[in-house]
Amino acid sequence: MQTRVFFILIFLFIMLFPMRVNSQIVTGAEQMDQYLPLLKGKRVGMVVNHTSVVGAKQTHLLDALLKRNVQIIKVFAPEHGFRGNADAGETVKDGKDSRTGIPIVSLYGDNKKPSATQLKDVDVILFDIQDVGARFYTYISTMYYVMEACAENKKEMIVLDRPNPCDYVDGPILKPAYRSFVGMLPIPVLHGCTIGELAQMINGEGWIANKKNPCSLKVIPMIGWKHGEPYSPPIKPSPNLPNDQSIRLYASLCPFEATRISVGRGTTFPFQVLGAPNKKYGSFTFTPRSLPGFDKNPMHKGITCYGEDLRNVTDVNGFTLRYFLNFYRLSGENAAFFSRARWFDLLMGTDSVRKAILKGESEEAIRNSWQKELQDYKEIRKKYLLYK
Repeated sequence: MQTRVFFILIFLFIMLFPMRVNSQIVTGAEQMDQYLPLLKGKRVGMVVNHTSVVGAKQTHLLDALLKRNVQIIKVFAPEHGFRGNADAGETVKDGKDSRTGIPIVSLYGDNKKPSATQLKDVDVILFDIQDVGARFYTYISTMYYVMEACAENKKEMIVLDRPNPCDYVDGPILKPAYRSFVGMLPIPVLHGCTIGELAQMINGEGWIANKKNPCSLKVIPMIGWKHGEPYSPPIKPSPNLPNDQSIRLYASLCPFEATRISVGRGTTFPFQVLGAPNKKYGSFTFTPRSLPGFDKNPMHKGITCYGEDLRNVTDVNGFTLRYFLNFYRLSGENAAFFSRARWFDLLMGTDSVRKAILKGESEEAIRNSWQKELQDYKEIRKKYLLYK
């Protein structure tokens, strides 16, 4: 009798409080019945990395497709490399995959866009990479360049969609003068799209160079995910985003990389702490080290940093400047706090945020300055949403 009551209670709990777990989500990559027919008899190039996995066993998509006799010609590797073991900013080299022998072409370093020669023996490009929703996360810049190359060379492109684990729309819109590889598109810091929706937006808004001939694009949507629902990537999307908290804080802490404040690179908790070698920044301490799999040569390596521990912070939703403004005030350095002012402006997509900070404006005033453009972007975004 007790057992029966227990199961009834469990059933009622599930009905009243349905759990949104990753197991309910079927990614685009896992819906092979939708895209294998599109690959039949074609020479396939893949833009993938270590997050491109399918099934409970997390089989790499390359291996899964080779088992199904798909003709994979080459792999194009983004920042951090095909297997995801290169540091941020580290040059990714051409070569061959040691497991399969498939040629690897780097799309990070001097060659960020596939050339006509590199696409000559390819009929269709398959793109499958886990994004984290931030404009300066370079995987979406790679996607932009690949779409442009496909449009120019009349190649098909299929984007296999994955959830956005930081699904907010927030921050300033990028201005054309601040376009770079950490900001290719006129979108906010947090764009609130999946990669599939963003690809459709790039095409639909005519953002690629060849506006008259957009990319021949097909998006394979997910099943079981809606906007606003939490998602925890089963594999860390890049070396220094090891968990959900780092992904949650990433957009708000990344601007510190234009200063001498460490974001915890060289620790096992990057993008979850802040500090520098000065006690004025706080009582929490950490010491960056050379950590393979995270960062081999971090800032302030071997030096004790003082600052703030954000590993248990729960009230960060979207993009905030409060941490940056706090450390800016504590520094007392004024303009010198921006040790790489141009880099800060590229990350923000504008110089107005830095100038407002130097004027002493509040976060509320700075946020108000971008609201009109943010609302305009939200209207554009509505046209390309694939999920409620």
